[in-house]
Amino acid sequence: MAESWIAGVGMTAFEKPGTRDRPYWEMAGEAGAAALADAGISYADVEQAAVGYCFQPSTAGQRAVYELGLTGIPVYNVSNNCATGATALMLARQLVEGGAADCVLALGFEKMRKGPLGGGADSGDLAASPVARHYGVMAAAHGFGTTPPTAQIFGNAAREHMARHGTTEAQLAAVAAKNHRHSAANPRAQFRQVWSAAEILAAPTVHRPLTRLQCSPTSDGAAAAVVVSARFAARRGPLPRAVAIAGQAMATDTGDSFASGSCIDVVGLPMSRAAARGACEAAGLGIEDVDVVELHDCFSINELLTYEALGMCPEGASGELVESGATTYGGRWVVNPSGGLISKGHPLGATGLAQVAEVVWQLRGEAGDRQVPGARTGLAHNIGLGGAAVVTLLRA
Repeated sequence: MAESWIAGVGMTAFEKPGTRDRPYWEMAGEAGAAALADAGISYADVEQAAVGYCFQPSTAGQRAVYELGLTGIPVYNVSNNCATGATALMLARQLVEGGAADCVLALGFEKMRKGPLGGGADSGDLAASPVARHYGVMAAAHGFGTTPPTAQIFGNAAREHMARHGTTEAQLAAVAAKNHRHSAANPRAQFRQVWSAAEILAAPTVHRPLTRLQCSPTSDGAAAAVVVSARFAARRGPLPRAVAIAGQAMATDTGDSFASGSCIDVVGLPMSRAAARGACEAAGLGIEDVDVVELHDCFSINELLTYEALGMCPEGASGELVESGATTYGGRWVVNPSGGLISKGHPLGATGLAQVAEVVWQLRGEAGDRQVPGARTGLAHNIGLGGAAVVTLLRA
């Protein structure tokens, strides 16, 4: 890959919708201004902007960056379901590495409604949904109930994993317990309370076997990153705190996602595996070279599936991996030191960029009480049904 660097990152606190009822442009402006200040540049230095969101109106990207300045630069509005933030970053990187610009702002934000994303089978025209094919696979195998559809499809993936590999409810709860524990050290996290695995299992069930504390919440928030070229750095002077984008890849669904008739595949394991392979090949790195991982734990089962997709363990062994302590402090990797989506929160358009911000802070040694000792290489994994998976490898 050609060289590109993340010169600055920023994000707001992630909050329960309605906590402060801030307009999206105010949150976006805060995150963007923080990223610019972190990079030591002004908005006048930014040549283009890629802005991601899912639930705001058309051209909300322009409304957001107008909080930073009115310089007339091109602004691209990006929407890719829950992978929107990482998609904005990928577009920024491609603009820089393709020579179209030397300094690009990637910005993501979301202002969400309280409650789950969608209702059950009677919540609208599912045939017209972008994920109709995915829900069709689920319905054929498991039926379609009245619980929130995303919880259903991931909950049914968990059931399949349990039946196929002997994964236990305690192992699913161990994922959530780890991430809630990590978030206690993150002042920007939506939830900072520590929950034991027993308390997580005792929480209200959303869709069996997933309890409420194993599901990411709806959130308000924003995050941003400034991507620059080596030419920009040479022109401006050294950027000692910049972090290299060592490799990045996106994958979408293929026939393999649907051929098996399995919810494990339709929720994204094949495309996560393909994106991870592409990013590692571009970087010349393997998962064994990675120290810290921020991955898309929208539900506890997806963290286990992503361990397997990234090659952190053999297929079916992810439950044992989390129980072993290999994915927390003192283990082989620290996964989701931010608290992950489950505990940090999940404002859809911001999530992928917030993951990258956390990895950047970790690689700089700026993560405070949640710092992973000696972290030099990090991985961010952002996925959206319907479908897109983006994997980004960063190197100090």
